[in-house]
Amino acid sequence: MAKGNLRGVCPATKKDGSVYYRSSITHRNKHISLGSYDSPFDAHQAYWEAAILLTKKNMTLDDYNEDRILDYRKWVILTNFRDNDLYITAPVYLRPNYFEYHLGVGNILKFSTDDLFYYSKKQIMQRGRHFFVADYGMQVNILNRYGIKNYAVEGRDYIFKNGDNMDFRYDNIRIINSYNGVTSKMTKKGMRYTARIHIIGNYTIGRYSSDTEAAIAYNKAIDILRSNGVNKNFAPNYLEDLPAKEYARIYSEVSVSKKITDFRPKT
Repeated sequence: MAKGNLRGVCPATKKDGSVYYRSSITHRNKHISLGSYDSPFDAHQAYWEAAILLTKKNMTLDDYNEDRILDYRKWVILTNFRDNDLYITAPVYLRPNYFEYHLGVGNILKFSTDDLFYYSKKQIMQRGRHFFVADYGMQVNILNRYGIKNYAVEGRDYIFKNGDNMDFRYDNIRIINSYNGVTSKMTKKGMRYTARIHIIGNYTIGRYSSDTEAAIAYNKAIDILRSNGVNKNFAPNYLEDLPAKEYARIYSEVSVSKKITDFRPKT
């Protein structure tokens, strides 16, 4: 078959004059781009893989392998379109009551359906155990959607209830500590919150009955240390929902360890 007659293939030219080949398919009146390829035969093979996938329901996400010409992310998108009659440009597959976001083969995140609109329009990027999306030109940690700070540590500040740290459904995440420098512990007297700050080691600021008091005590410790000449880039806690008057009252009343008030940097 001549190159020009290969179904689903359209030649195109780059700015430098070199030729490449676009692959596409139309299904349920939806024109779908399948990617660009150096060879017209690879582009044609991608078309046939897509055509078979879209018409054979016995093919699943697990049928993808490294010998496929079609990109894995596109494989997920097409499988979801076929099974759920919803075309989403992100590599999302809808399950009952939740959805999967496929970063790669076997690398799958789970989210609550409430997040579908957000993630269907986002590309999730991964750096180690950190997952980000581009939002208004900035990289935003997806943990922020759950009220978890960038500096939070898994197992100390938050946990995944079912032990699956790829499962970001809301009911699977429990926040233990919401603020920088604050940890919590259940005691016989109830939950107690400890504020600590790192100077040349970890210093205990104090123990408090609420995380709000501990967070403000941490901020107060920062102010004291700076006034004492400690030149360090501490990250303060932000309590947006607390009225300024209430913040000021707690700030004035909360106690801070003498080790903090007496600390002076060595000259």
